[in-house]
Amino acid sequence: MTVMTQVFTKQMRYRLGTLALGLFLPSASWAGSYGAGITNSQWYIAESVFECSLVHEVPGFGRAVFRHRAGEDLSFFLESEFNLMRPGQGSLVVEAPAWRPGVAPRSVGVVDVSDGRRQVSLKARQSVILAQSLLEGMRPTVTRASWYDGSPVRVQVSNVNFNGQYQRYRACAANLLPVNIDQISRSRVAFASGSKRLSAADMELLDNIVAYLMADSTVERVFVDGHSDRIGSRIDNRALSEERANVVADYLKSRGIDSDLITVRAHGDRYPVSRRPADNRRTTIRLQRESDRPGMQQANGYGGFTSG
Repeated sequence: MTVMTQVFTKQMRYRLGTLALGLFLPSASWAGSYGAGITNSQWYIAESVFECSLVHEVPGFGRAVFRHRAGEDLSFFLESEFNLMRPGQGSLVVEAPAWRPGVAPRSVGVVDVSDGRRQVSLKARQSVILAQSLLEGMRPTVTRASWYDGSPVRVQVSNVNFNGQYQRYRACAANLLPVNIDQISRSRVAFASGSKRLSAADMELLDNIVAYLMADSTVERVFVDGHSDRIGSRIDNRALSEERANVVADYLKSRGIDSDLITVRAHGDRYPVSRRPADNRRTTIRLQRESDRPGMQQANGYGGFTSG
């Protein structure tokens, strides 16, 4: 291969590589500001007793999402198909839109930018500040150096059309279940030595489980497993573990749960979880859903939006 041929080959590889890269990255200037304007700013809401989500499309970047799961606080995240921002710490500032000159921006603090699809995730405090600023007609803006050349990338969240959908979100949040599936899918009721009585806290837990079961028709089985410590005879311990399991199962049934949904099992002292006897005096409740089986999908996420 001649020198000229080698140079030509390298040039062609570079051009093909650049062309391929352009197929997977935004065609516009990679750095700069991303945000919806007055004419294309929309917010979408997904409502259920399991979760409330407010979703805002950010042209050229991805989407901004306020998410409130049952049993949890409000959260917020920015999500993008492309890692436009370099991982590290960025700034979060609340700015006035262009049509409100003279209003000074205010800093909310630093945010962590990850290298995953969900580049920015905020917890309750900063999420509430963002929501309040949008209600006040401001625009939250995240700024971070770009992944490719270090120039600043600014992602702005528009307040246009936010207010009406936020009021719908508040109504949705007021009707969320007290717990979500992750919080109660594996629950535990503890017992004192020799006892099979439920405490007020136990009944509150079981009431939350009942509320969830009434709402989620994908739960196909509730396993109630009684256990004991190793103090006393094995025969007595097995009988006691069965009584503990039945106390829990009977409480669920008394609150309206179909007995056909419940499977009661007694294990006595066969499956200790600790050397401490108190840890082993327990009844566990496990919910099995259709989604626990391969190929099935659980009921959450933010689909089925209504625009506003």
